[in-house]
Amino acid sequence: MSPATEAAATFRSVHGRAPEGVWSAPGRVNLIGEHTDYNDGFVLPFALPHRLAAAASRRDDQVLTVATLGSDGKIQETGPLEIPDLEPGRIDGWAAYPAGVAWVLRDEGFDRGADLVIAGDVPSGAGLSSSHALECAVALALLGLSGVELDDAAPGTPTRHQVARWVQRSENDFVGAPTGLLDQTASLCCTEAHVLFHDVRSGESEQVPFDAAAAGLAVLVIDTRTKHSLNDGAYGERRRGTELASERLGVKALRDITPDGLASALDKLPADLVPLTRHVVTENQRVLDVVELLRADRLADVGPLIDASHESLRDDYRVSCPELDLAVDSARKAGALGARMIGGGFGGSAIALVRESDVDSVEAACVSAFEAAGYRKPRAFVAVPSRGAGRDSAT
Repeated sequence: MSPATEAAATFRSVHGRAPEGVWSAPGRVNLIGEHTDYNDGFVLPFALPHRLAAAASRRDDQVLTVATLGSDGKIQETGPLEIPDLEPGRIDGWAAYPAGVAWVLRDEGFDRGADLVIAGDVPSGAGLSSSHALECAVALALLGLSGVELDDAAPGTPTRHQVARWVQRSENDFVGAPTGLLDQTASLCCTEAHVLFHDVRSGESEQVPFDAAAAGLAVLVIDTRTKHSLNDGAYGERRRGTELASERLGVKALRDITPDGLASALDKLPADLVPLTRHVVTENQRVLDVVELLRADRLADVGPLIDASHESLRDDYRVSCPELDLAVDSARKAGALGARMIGGGFGGSAIALVRESDVDSVEAACVSAFEAAGYRKPRAFVAVPSRGAGRDSAT
């Protein structure tokens, strides 16, 4: 059963009627370009086939109700949320994510009450952006109930990039997680069989063809099943460090430091800001280099750049962990062309670029290494670039 069908069926179970519509949004994998988004840099994500769906119907009042279907089949409901009363800090836990979206949309003139039921299959805590998939699905549902579909050509219709910024605001200001713009943009704007080359500063995007199977390759996601939280202090500390480095260097963001100017820039910084700055500058260049290789149909050659990204995240940005390092090292030893951690870090998932013929052996090597280390068995699957967020037909 698809997430959209499951959400619609659960809506009927909770409310005794069919929803008016179902909207869904995918999780994402970032091929390369980590911790560059909040530095006005470049990112290169693609959407996963895994999705979170929001079945929804309008209400006559300004109340939001939210129910979610868990992986254990149990339904969890929030109490009624009065949309005019929503304010940061008043709602805790998972309910803060849909409430934060409603709070932002209220300020943008979309304050219709709604009944929402959420279901999906994006693994939680795996660094695959399940929270942003939830927020994007809720945003599209609330907009859709107000008669706004993002791809309409009607004047005043918000763009997908605009909605991504609204979702970012809900995460930053309502939930309290200092995330960048990568995950929301990926969930809303990616297309099937492409990676999204996105310039966060300019808002410009390019859909770059990405067909690993045609090259005899696959992107293997290795979920370490180590939980992480992007609103803990470690993530915010690194973001503040890059902002301080920008101030010290007199630039708007570290995006403005080029590889040629990196050495002189590092000479002007205190020791604690040097590795953070080095990662952002070199990671931006790695994104540009990978895009050029993909445009030249040289996917197999991006492996060393993926490796370099992990080493930079591990050694300079210091956001890896033993489980992620083990997944990466095991994949490489088993024949991966390149492997790295993805997401905010401190747990979650890694990706490995592998030959299709090596998928099973690379996965088996990771499982064996985790077992030997006494870790939980990792989960693995091949990631296929899929469609972005939108309205579904299952009601």
